[in-house]
Amino acid sequence: MTNLYRPRRGRVIAGVCAALAMRFNMRPTTVRLLAILSCLLPGPQFVIYIVMWIVVPSER
Repeated sequence: MTNLYRPRRGRVIAGVCAALAMRFNMRPTTVRLLAILSCLLPGPQFVIYIVMWIVVPSER
């Protein structure tokens, strides 16, 4: 199992979706689409994204 980190390559905004895709062995495009679709539902999606941007370390 791999650790969660934001990759330097393949980022669109902050690399959060790319990090989740690598962690769960999914395509980054699929995770980005799911993230966009989740924004249509009520909830703190934007806050969670920003917190993950701050908390998840960048790749060295």
